[in-house]
Parts: sequence; C-alpha cells; structure tokens
Amino acid sequence: MIDLKKLEKLIAMMAENDLTEIELDDGTEKVQLKRASALGPVQVVAPQPVAATPQPATPAEPASAGGAAPAAAKGPTIDSPMVGTFYSASNPDSPAFVKPGDSVTADTVVCIIEAMKVFNEIKAEKSGKIKSVLVNNGDAVEFGQSLYELD
Repeated sequence: MIDLKKLEKLIAMMAENDLTEIELDDGTEKVQLKRASALGPVQVVAPQPVAATPQPATPAEPASAGGAAPAAAKGPTIDSPMVGTFYSASNPDSPAFVKPGDSVTADTVVCIIEAMKVFNEIKAEKSGKIKSVLVNNGDAVEFGQSLYELD
C-alpha cells in the first residue's frame, strides 16, 4: 500500500505545477492520479501493486456489539474508487444525491468522498435503480468497498 505522505506530496506537486495527470511506477508499486481539469478535484484512479503476491483469506469481521453487521450486497454495486470519508449529500442541509428507489445513469453523481481535504464527486458509472445504501453518512470507506446496491 502506498504511503499516504507520498500521496499527499504527489497531489501537492500536481497542484503546484498545474498538472492534470501523473503516474509513478517505482518497481514495487504503481500509482496513477488524475483530475478533471486544472481547477477540478484530484482523483486516485487505481493504486495497484506491480507484482501481486497471494494474500491469505481473512475471516469476516464479527458483528459490532450494537447490532448485526450490514448485509452483503447480492446485486450489482457501485464501489468506492478511493479511500476516504463518504458523504451522501453536498452539505448537511442538502438532500442525499440518491436514495433507494432512485434511478441512476453512468453520469449520475451518487456521493462525495473526501480524501486528504479534497472533496471528490463520485459518479455511478453504471445504470440501474438504487436498491440500498450500504454505508452511513460520514463513514470511512476503503478502495473497492461497495457503497450502493443496484436492482
């Protein structure tokens, strides 16, 4: 996994030099960063290890003391493209971008993920109908974590 300090430096370098894309490959890990425009948010596209090593299977996390763990999605999902904090609306007083029952297209903004003080609008990238929201507003999310389940 890439060091967050390195990632912050790369993002700062992009902003200082008005870059819209940067790719780093040091032989052990590869990171590609893009932003929509010189003024747009930075988006981590896909940090991936160069040489994949088999990982042992990890057991499922136990349910929290307060209740059962969220059910796993059974249908297609909209997944997080980055690590950060999930926000279902643009601000606390605004309605959620989408809710169960809403139809979405590939270009529909479904949430915001804050990563290193940058707010990134996340698009559905799929078409369908929102069946359920799998994370709570303000939750920390991981790269590839399912955010929404579609019908």
